[in-house]
Amino acid sequence: MAKINFVDHSGETRSIDAETGSTVMEAAIRNAIPGIEAECGGACACATCHVYVDEAWQERVGAPTPMEEDMLDFGYDIKPNSRLSCQIKITDALDGLVVITPERQA
Repeated sequence: MAKINFVDHSGETRSIDAETGSTVMEAAIRNAIPGIEAECGGACACATCHVYVDEAWQERVGAPTPMEEDMLDFGYDIKPNSRLSCQIKITDALDGLVVITPERQA
């Protein structure tokens, strides 16, 4: 298990326990985190699970794949720390991860 902290655009934080091996998107959906729509169900075929990875966590989370970068082009207000939460696998090393949900999804 890893604790994942979701911060919405207004600054409210929701912390959840997420299963190792699942994705940040799956954990968000299981816990009804506002701001994560995940219309494609995690297939990296949309950008409705877009999040901003907190700067302190970017190196541990890693960079997006070329396919993910292509999908991010369809996201709202993309920044250098943008990722699709369906592509972030939860590991023990991500315990305490902080992600910020955008004001709206694509």
